[in-house]
Amino acid sequence: MSRKELVTLTNMCLIEDTEGRVVVQRRDPKRYRWSGLAFPGGHVEAHENFHDAVVREVQEETGLTIEHPQLVGLKHWPDKEGHRYIVFLYKATTFSGQLQSSDEGEVFWLPKSDLPQMELAYDLLEVLKVMDDPTLSEFFYRKKDEEGEWDKHFR
Repeated sequence: MSRKELVTLTNMCLIEDTEGRVVVQRRDPKRYRWSGLAFPGGHVEAHENFHDAVVREVQEETGLTIEHPQLVGLKHWPDKEGHRYIVFLYKATTFSGQLQSSDEGEVFWLPKSDLPQMELAYDLLEVLKVMDDPTLSEFFYRKKDEEGEWDKHFR
C-alpha cells in the first residue's frame, strides 16, 4: 500500500451572525456539477496556507472578510480518479464588509433554522452536523460496493 496519494484541497466556511443567520450560496447548476445551497469556499492554491485560502475564498465569493476562522472538521472521500478530495471545514462569527454576490453564485443571509427546509447541496446537513457538533471532527465517504454505492461515516 502506497503512503502517497494525489489530493485535492478545498475549504468551506460557515459564517454565522449573532441573529442565528448564516451565509449561503446558490451556484448555477449549468456551471457546476451540483446544485442547491451551500456555504462559501473553494480550492486551496499551490503554496497557500489553509487559513489564508479560506479567508480569500470567502472574500472572493461573498465580499466579507472573515476574522479568526476556526477549523472545525474535515470532509473527505476518494474520488473517481483515484485520489482523495479533502474539504477543510471552518466556522467564522467575526467578519466585516458588505455581503455581495459574485460570478460564483448568489449569496444571501438565511436563518440557520431554515436550512433543513431548503434545497441544499447533496450533503450540506451532514457537513453542518460536523461544523456544529464539537464531538465530531470528520465526515467521510467509504465505498460500500463495486457498483459505486457509498457509506457515510462520522468521527
